[in-house]
Amino acid sequence: MQVVVSGIRPTGKLHLGNYFGAVRNFLEMQEKYRSYFFIADIHSLTTHPTPQDLHGNVKQVLAEYLAMGLDPAKCALFIQSDVPEIPELYTYMNMNAYLGELERSASFKDKVRAHKDNVNAGLLTYPVLMAVDILIHKADFVPVGKDQEQHLEMTRQFGNRFNRMYNAQVFPEPQAYSSTGELVKVPGLTGQGKMSKSGGEADAIFFDDDDTVTRKKIMRAVTDSGPTEPNAPKSEEVQNLFELLKLVSTTDTIEHFENSYADCSIRYGDLKKQLAEDMLKFIAPIRERIREVKNDSAYLSKSAQIGAEKARESASATLKEVREIIGFRKFY
Repeated sequence: MQVVVSGIRPTGKLHLGNYFGAVRNFLEMQEKYRSYFFIADIHSLTTHPTPQDLHGNVKQVLAEYLAMGLDPAKCALFIQSDVPEIPELYTYMNMNAYLGELERSASFKDKVRAHKDNVNAGLLTYPVLMAVDILIHKADFVPVGKDQEQHLEMTRQFGNRFNRMYNAQVFPEPQAYSSTGELVKVPGLTGQGKMSKSGGEADAIFFDDDDTVTRKKIMRAVTDSGPTEPNAPKSEEVQNLFELLKLVSTTDTIEHFENSYADCSIRYGDLKKQLAEDMLKFIAPIRERIREVKNDSAYLSKSAQIGAEKARESASATLKEVREIIGFRKFY
């Protein structure tokens, strides 16, 4: 059976973009493939979270994954730091990663510009750890967004380099995967691109937001002054609202607002109100399930334990092979 691997940083609550861009794929994958989904708490250390925030965020994300349908019996849902084989392979792969290629990483350049006072070694070698997360399970597929395609290419590069250096076929070349056949990008509310935590609280619809907060966010979403002629092309900001509408609203609702935009009769306030109500209807059952799971400590503990055991079985097999190939052999 083919293998898929993916993870998410525990930087707080999941938002609508995570659900449609990642979790939805995960639900399909756990039915079709041997799947490893992890909470990337080691990755998050580049931002120096407090111990309380780190633990709380891991718990939140674990509860959200489980509430949204990931099944410990069908996949390996684990916490990255529960698998010590990952940092060990990270050490070995760092020896074969070169400064120039790491400095050219788009994500590293972005972080340097945004956080000049925190350019740590973990940020520089971030692509190596991302690659190890994938390679240690010999993944065939990785569900990634458009902004992560470079990281996937670097993963293939690191894996192939190891294979060449040691004249061994250890790591396969993982490919991008999407259940729809294309990489999903859910737009944010500020008109700045995809929905993201980095865009600020106002940019994303979080499942843990209460109804009042969600309505306010949508009503404040960026638009323009409206169409001035029939069938005019939409601005990016307005197109973003229509893309969100397609995710949660009925076909009739979407057609109504498409037609009113085309004949210049649209009122953005009405569009936002409808989007808000449809969004709340979509979110409500998921939000309630998240709260139930988060309060079930026994279920959270058992799920994390099962996931760690599955992940370690896979990771230890790969690491044993890698150590032997490199030349690490015991004298006792």
